[in-house]
Amino acid sequence: MALAMKFDKSEKVFKELCEIVPGGVNSPFRGFGQVGGFPPIIQRGLGSRVFDIDGNEYIDLCCGWGPLLFGHSHPKIIEAVKEAALKGTLFGASTEGELKAASMVRKAYPSMEMLRFVNSGAEAVNSALRVARSVTMRPRIMKFEGCYHGHVECLDSAGQEATEAGGPLPLGSSPGSASETVVAKFNNLDSAAKLFAEYPGQIAAAIIEPVTGSMGVIAPDPGFLEGLKELCHANGALFILDEVLTGFRVALGGAQERFKISADLTCLGKALSGGLAMGAYGGKAEYVKHVSPTGPIYQAGTYCGNPISVAGAIAELELAFQEGVYERLEVLSERLVSGLKQIGGMLVQNVGSMFFIGFGPERVHDYEDCLKLDLETFAVFFHKLLNRGVYLPPSTTDAACISAVHTEEDIDKALDAVSEVIREMGLN
Repeated sequence: MALAMKFDKSEKVFKELCEIVPGGVNSPFRGFGQVGGFPPIIQRGLGSRVFDIDGNEYIDLCCGWGPLLFGHSHPKIIEAVKEAALKGTLFGASTEGELKAASMVRKAYPSMEMLRFVNSGAEAVNSALRVARSVTMRPRIMKFEGCYHGHVECLDSAGQEATEAGGPLPLGSSPGSASETVVAKFNNLDSAAKLFAEYPGQIAAAIIEPVTGSMGVIAPDPGFLEGLKELCHANGALFILDEVLTGFRVALGGAQERFKISADLTCLGKALSGGLAMGAYGGKAEYVKHVSPTGPIYQAGTYCGNPISVAGAIAELELAFQEGVYERLEVLSERLVSGLKQIGGMLVQNVGSMFFIGFGPERVHDYEDCLKLDLETFAVFFHKLLNRGVYLPPSTTDAACISAVHTEEDIDKALDAVSEVIREMGLN
């Protein structure tokens, strides 16, 4: 039964935000463009729950868009951040914590022989592409339709989505930058091979999400990532895995551990720091040494390796290295996903604790399948679920997640709410 939720305060604040901030949000993901209406204004989070300014409580299946492996306000992470803040918020100089954090990342990701901390996943991606161009002395980058890599100019201005938006200039991108990006199809090695043949000696790297997080949760077909890596190396290009979403999420060593593959360069995001502003990129030492001061690529940032984010990263990674964490996530994920499938009436796909719910097609295997998703049905489903205290990402195409601090009771309550909504909508 739907809760008697009120959103008066949220609606008022959101309307006022819209007068000052484009769309009322500081990142378009937060807007309710796909589902309609206005978003609840979140006041705080604790464990597996978030609370809005109207006093409504939600089981959080968004988890900060993925990185909150240990839920909201984990005491170990909060204490680490407090201690770091008391010592100073910014030095613009190296700290001992950077060594510990970098060593822990390298332990989880052996392919990252050398790495550098940055402030976001998008910054990590942009920097990794520069490394690839410098190493290979080639201009072009291969991306895959429907994969999301942040607001990186050469990537988000090319492909079908960019064409639908009117091309590079309406997106504020350089047409020259867009023209140097070539677009292949996810789970389709032939499309990648054709591009290597069409642009011989010109492609610096192929970058891909090993598991898609913005066109449904799509796993790579068996042999797809391995085949792409072989194609890259056969054509003198680097193989880059964007693990901003999968990093520390689908396994301690991310998709590389889960699918037993290594990358030439890897991009990580805020999951490594418990949700604080942070990212990292790295790979073979000979490649990363192209970055200044050991090489010609001038990538810099006063906040890179910020002591507060680094402290959060150390605390987060210490939690992640604990025995049984990922086994726990797998058990909870199986409970949720199997329960959703048993309810029926919807499409559910997952890789570990990343999952998505959609309506329409029987499966989503690539970007063309993603376009078949029924957005109107999802919008109704989303709002009915929100009114029952379950918070999903406000987009059928984006990955939802659970954390290691969700409980079986949380999962069962969410399943009861979904079952009630599906029944009310007459979908099963």
